[in-house]
Amino acid sequence: MSTRDFLVELGTEELPPKALKSLSAAFTKGIVDALSKANISFEGVTSYAAPRRLAVKISAVSSQQPDSDIEKRGPSCKAPQKAIDGFARSCGIESSALQVLETDKGDYYVYRTTEKGADTVSLLPTFVQDAINALPIPKRMRWGASRIEFVRPSKWLVMLFGDEVVPATILGLTSGRKTRGHRFHYNHDIELMAASEYEDKLLSPGFVIADFAIRRAKIETQVIAAGTKLGGAAEIDSELLDEVTALNEWPVALTGRFEERFLDVPAEALILSMKENQKYFHAVDTNNKLLPYFITVANIKSKDPQQVIEGNEKVIRPRLADAAFFFETDKKTTLESRVEKLSSVVFQNQLGTVYDKATRISELAGYIAGQLGTDVSHAKRAGYLAKGDLLSDMVFEFTDLQGLMGYHYALHDGEPEEVASAINEQYLPKFAGDDLPQSDAGIAVALADRLDTLTGLFGIKQPPTGSKDPFALRRASLGTLRILIENKLSLDLKDLVTKAVSLHANLPAADTAAAQVTDFMLERLRAWYEDKGVSIDSYLAVVAVRPTQPLDFDKRVNAVNSFKMLPQAASLAAANKRVSNILSKNKTNANLTVDASLLSQAEEITLHNSVEALQKRAQPFFDAGDYTSALAELASLQSDVDAFFDSVMVMAEEENVRNNRIALLSNLRGLFLRTADISLLNS
Repeated sequence: MSTRDFLVELGTEELPPKALKSLSAAFTKGIVDALSKANISFEGVTSYAAPRRLAVKISAVSSQQPDSDIEKRGPSCKAPQKAIDGFARSCGIESSALQVLETDKGDYYVYRTTEKGADTVSLLPTFVQDAINALPIPKRMRWGASRIEFVRPSKWLVMLFGDEVVPATILGLTSGRKTRGHRFHYNHDIELMAASEYEDKLLSPGFVIADFAIRRAKIETQVIAAGTKLGGAAEIDSELLDEVTALNEWPVALTGRFEERFLDVPAEALILSMKENQKYFHAVDTNNKLLPYFITVANIKSKDPQQVIEGNEKVIRPRLADAAFFFETDKKTTLESRVEKLSSVVFQNQLGTVYDKATRISELAGYIAGQLGTDVSHAKRAGYLAKGDLLSDMVFEFTDLQGLMGYHYALHDGEPEEVASAINEQYLPKFAGDDLPQSDAGIAVALADRLDTLTGLFGIKQPPTGSKDPFALRRASLGTLRILIENKLSLDLKDLVTKAVSLHANLPAADTAAAQVTDFMLERLRAWYEDKGVSIDSYLAVVAVRPTQPLDFDKRVNAVNSFKMLPQAASLAAANKRVSNILSKNKTNANLTVDASLLSQAEEITLHNSVEALQKRAQPFFDAGDYTSALAELASLQSDVDAFFDSVMVMAEEENVRNNRIALLSNLRGLFLRTADISLLNS
């Protein structure tokens, strides 16, 4: 069967740069999935995405959909003739042409035929239209008098199957073979004689690098070279690089300069202004200090690049001047004086103002610091000042700088370094994999801030529901757990949550909030461990015994995960499950003690002696929280447990013997439950 390359390109006005990659991926996936579903074979797939175009080229696409065998089962051969005739008519044949299918349940009439596959070219317009309809576009727009809707006005449509145009009308556009070059360098139509010409002809004479990845690599190389030429290094944010790639079809990196006086402003503010407002890259020297330069990427190779550079310098100067003005103005007011003004800013209607939150954070941070044996006064002070920078001009202009500006203003006000650092660290971690707070006060404030929000929202009966989580309580939970576990802090979550609840006034659900928040937070560990590759049954085995100290919880999960690798694990897990079932049916006998004089069979005597010995051997490991070593010791029970169940009748007729054996099993299970409920492990 013959094959051809298929090319589709949708030309538009400039597409949203932050959405370009996702639009391209979805467009490609939609077409590829449609081909696969139709059983049309193909080989390579190449996506193209540039500011004014989405395109896909698929090589060696079969020109014909394969034939397919169809079989429809009809009524039983014993059915009334009327039913048989009706089935035959629905298949478009006479009943005499039906075939008979023999089955174990009797004979049935069946219709068999082969459906000829369609020409691929006849299916492609529907595939493309469906792919466009399914694009992740939150809000579509109309243009002119047209009722057609898309993310941006559509301008041209190329659809080629080999060297032939695929007839189609999509988004009001008639398909053809003419694409368009660069808006400035080559603002002309480019006729494609075949799909295979696409990338080369856009490059020359079109001045368009259509492949997003190639364009991205070119920009990165240019920016790195520009940073090196400055005697430093360009710092490249991957999201900014993607956005700049989506803004340019023919990228040319240019280096501009700004006045050194602006370096008196915190570097982060300057970087954010350059990045967010102008899409500039910055460079640092060998000491990682910001250099007074910026690197911009133009969508044109100018005959006079200096003029382009000067234009960008003219634009960035007032931006940085604003940042400098905000910084100098903010320093005239102390951070402490701003805190009281937070009493006019509502945090949440039922939870009071941001000032109320600040006082709660201060108290809770002090309590946490006391539990950790660190400086209480620094933690309380940092907690009180933590939200002060929210009313600063700099944070009002650049919201991403909250916390960081508080750090600078605290230092300017003469606050201790520990206090200033804590203000900066309060929002850490901001996302999965982000750095954690390291200072003692920073840890206390970061925990206090999250726990205050969690308990407050649960306390007013506004927990997250489904996909709705407006206060990011799931993220706050994971952040709290990461701080406690990864910083190896032996704090009890239930205790911290209970304290946080007590600091709120008039919570409608105060009586249940602590338990709900604790359960909610521990449930977040399930996804966390899954992301780390820990099997779900290890988590379930630990959560069943309800440890509320996250660090201790983590030690148990790791221990169970190690235990599962032991050869004895499956047998002991099955035995524990059996013991659990026995004890659940004999709950009234679960608190009995073992009477050694009632032990008669060798296997139960051996098991009793082994359990007694292991209780003593494992105790130091339990005391030290070394659950891995404890379970390794308990693994030695396997042969004794198996021998017991092979030879001993637990439910003996004599009540005292039966109860004694149940007590022995209760002691056995109790040993394992000191770590986890291993009966929940998958064998």
